[in-house]
Amino acid sequence: MAMHFDLTDLRLFANIAEENSLTRGAERSHMSLPAASTRIKNLEDSVGAKLLIRTSQGVTLTPPGQAFLHHARLVLQQLEYLRSELQEYARGMKGHVRVFANTTAITEFLPAILPAFLAAHPDVSVDLRERLSHDIVRAVSEGKTDIGIVAGNVRTEGLEVLPYREDRLVLVAAPAHPLARQDMTSFEATLEYDHVGLHEASAIHTFMNRAASELSMTVKTRIRVGNFEAVCRMVEANVGIGMLPESAARRHAKNMAIRIVRLSDEWALRKLQICVRSMQLLPHFARELVEMLVEDSAG
Repeated sequence: MAMHFDLTDLRLFANIAEENSLTRGAERSHMSLPAASTRIKNLEDSVGAKLLIRTSQGVTLTPPGQAFLHHARLVLQQLEYLRSELQEYARGMKGHVRVFANTTAITEFLPAILPAFLAAHPDVSVDLRERLSHDIVRAVSEGKTDIGIVAGNVRTEGLEVLPYREDRLVLVAAPAHPLARQDMTSFEATLEYDHVGLHEASAIHTFMNRAASELSMTVKTRIRVGNFEAVCRMVEANVGIGMLPESAARRHAKNMAIRIVRLSDEWALRKLQICVRSMQLLPHFARELVEMLVEDSAG
């Protein structure tokens, strides 16, 4: 069976799927709704299967539609890589690297290396976003991001993986807090007390809630703040206890009255990894960023 579709069809279908709407997908593709509907119908006729179903909530992808979307994204990603490579040769054009990382990598490790990378590549921009490790792996697999930095025992089959750093989550408490007198405690024991949490979009916030849920318990969040320093300020004021990477805790403990308590849970020590779909297929400047990250971690 001969299939007839072009890059416009691939982009249109990906836009419709991402927007969950035929109308918004058409708008994003700079196309009228009737033209978009005709293209989708012709695409389905060519493929020989229904790709999406319109509902009152938007559109739902059929199993063939999910498969088509997966491969469409891979093709579009390869075109983006090609465009990025060629742009290096065109004066004034910019390359673009997308990085998805967990909370620790974004706050503790990447700020030391990204300024040097950007200074060495004035025509390259970086799109850095915080995500959960499982979501990062999926985004790398689907071509939504170029480089992922993940933590913990996350499945990375089908991706190229490089060891990066170790990251230990610890508890911080005010000196007067009952847990501050201990050298080590379990996460379960911390759930008796009020916590100072990070904002709901943070990976650590979601990770803690999942860990508590597995114990059939909940985290009693007294206040939510935006970064590790604010967590430590609130902990110092004995508003509650907090959980954060050991590197951040030690940095803030130098000038704040807080105590660091190790967690006995095995998951507290996490190995960070860099994952990509293919180092060989990355634009050369994206490969250089990966190499700088690995070199920095070894130093």
